[in-house]
Amino acid sequence: MAEPKLEVPTELRDLAEKTIDQAEKAFGMFFDAANKSVGSIPGPGTEISKQALSFTQQNMKAAFEHARKLVHATDLQQAMQIQSEFLRSQFTNAGEHMRQITGEVMTAARDAARPKS
Repeated sequence: MAEPKLEVPTELRDLAEKTIDQAEKAFGMFFDAANKSVGSIPGPGTEISKQALSFTQQNMKAAFEHARKLVHATDLQQAMQIQSEFLRSQFTNAGEHMRQITGEVMTAARDAARPKS
């Protein structure tokens, strides 16, 4: 049995893409401001905060790219494949991000515990 096509008017797909572009631009401005803010406050957690912000930014970029792909899905099977690939990559990325942040936290804790000379 053939998978039914997703009949989405071109105008609606175009509107969805424009909305994604506008949301991505707004988040870009937010991340620019957040990066400046985090960088202006020196402290022991600054590097970890910068890294967490970078990971969040990467995740948002992936989500916007995912949304763009879904807008162009032509059938349910393709949409499910796009979703499956996105989830797989997000789980992989989340594991890597956790390893990196854990390493940074452990390094910061070790540095803080060293006696000051």
